[in-house]
Amino acid sequence: MSVTSGTIAGVRIPDSALAKEATELVREAATPLVFDHSRRVFLFGALRGREQGLDFDPELLYVGAMFHDLGLTGRFRRTDQRFEIDGADEARRFLSTHGITGDPADRVWTAIALHTTPEIPLHMAPEVALVTRGVELDVLGIGYDAVTDEQRAAVVAAHPRPDFKNGILAAFTEGIRDRPETTFGNVKADVLAHYVPGFERGDFVEVIKGSDWPE
Repeated sequence: MSVTSGTIAGVRIPDSALAKEATELVREAATPLVFDHSRRVFLFGALRGREQGLDFDPELLYVGAMFHDLGLTGRFRRTDQRFEIDGADEARRFLSTHGITGDPADRVWTAIALHTTPEIPLHMAPEVALVTRGVELDVLGIGYDAVTDEQRAAVVAAHPRPDFKNGILAAFTEGIRDRPETTFGNVKADVLAHYVPGFERGDFVEVIKGSDWPE
């Protein structure tokens, strides 16, 4: 049973009306696997931010983390753009209904849109960097030892990850298999290459050589 309020691993879960509404939206739209993963992304991102001494807005980080995989869900999935943009667009819309626009909303949009783009987010605003830090730790194990064994255990106790490696790969595959062209140039092409028979990844060199330019 997931723990959805209070303090986990020393990190206080935002409990504003906005945060509670975000929690319920993701709980209703996503599978338990994606919901628990999204919560762990917030917790691990907050822990990495604390470890690095970053000044971040916990509520913005929370929305970024919770909405980052909404594009994998049936409710918010589109087929004409990258799944990251699905979640980013929904986060911006959600924030605007709560009167949050401008730079704060842009930070959340960017955090979600770039969370599968290696390295670049880490040089941006703290909320942008920490969504990526949380994703990298939970999915790839990057920064695994930057949090303590006790912190990791507390996060996983609150939001378990049974067979998570296989489960998240299945969620990625299902969420992007109908838009394979959107994986060109990003890490999700690897997922389709492994799990979708007949998938052929785009080749940047061939795109250049095959363009309409004569030379």
